[in-house]
Amino acid sequence: MKILVIEDEKKVVNFLKKGLKQSGYEVDVAANGVEGSGKIQEHDYDLILLDLMLPKMSGWELIPLIRQHKPTVPIIALTAKTAVKDRVHGLNLGCDDYLVKPFSFAELLARIQAQIRRGSISIPIELRAADLVVDLLKRKVTRGGIDIELSNKEFSLLEYLLRNKDQVVTRSMIITNVWGATFESFTNVVDVYINYLRNKVDRDFQPKLIQTVRGVGYTLCD
Repeated sequence: MKILVIEDEKKVVNFLKKGLKQSGYEVDVAANGVEGSGKIQEHDYDLILLDLMLPKMSGWELIPLIRQHKPTVPIIALTAKTAVKDRVHGLNLGCDDYLVKPFSFAELLARIQAQIRRGSISIPIELRAADLVVDLLKRKVTRGGIDIELSNKEFSLLEYLLRNKDQVVTRSMIITNVWGATFESFTNVVDVYINYLRNKVDRDFQPKLIQTVRGVGYTLCD
């Protein structure tokens, strides 16, 4: 999923880029409203994080332009303005959500995921790799037509690996997205659950889908 961050504060940009990339998102950045407008017209994004107090063109001015070119893309406004009237104005212009600075990354991530759950972003109902099939609605996993029973956490881990198929994901990315934690000392649990998953979806099948990238993390490939 590709997110556009339109923000002029470098510290905020670095904070968002680091957190979003660790959470498995692709990130593009614009430092002012004019640059943001150009990127929106040239590229497709799955979600936009928009600072309202921007140079050259404010976020208030940019929202109607976004809605003109990308009427369905979710917009989460980021701003230091706390007045209710400002929030109402932003929502009425076309924002889908509103987050007041300073904010925690965990809260931002939850709001991004809420937009996904609301269906603003297209979500596949089935994920595949080779003969492995995961039905997200029925929470059913099969490989080669054989049913595989997974625990809730194993299912979430497999889903995350499949959503990032052919990409390397680090242990901290997995911890953040599957366990909702950020503790590096907690990452040994990833190796344990990867082994659980391999025993169920790889051990008795070919090809082996879950690969270790030494010193980095894991990848799931056809």
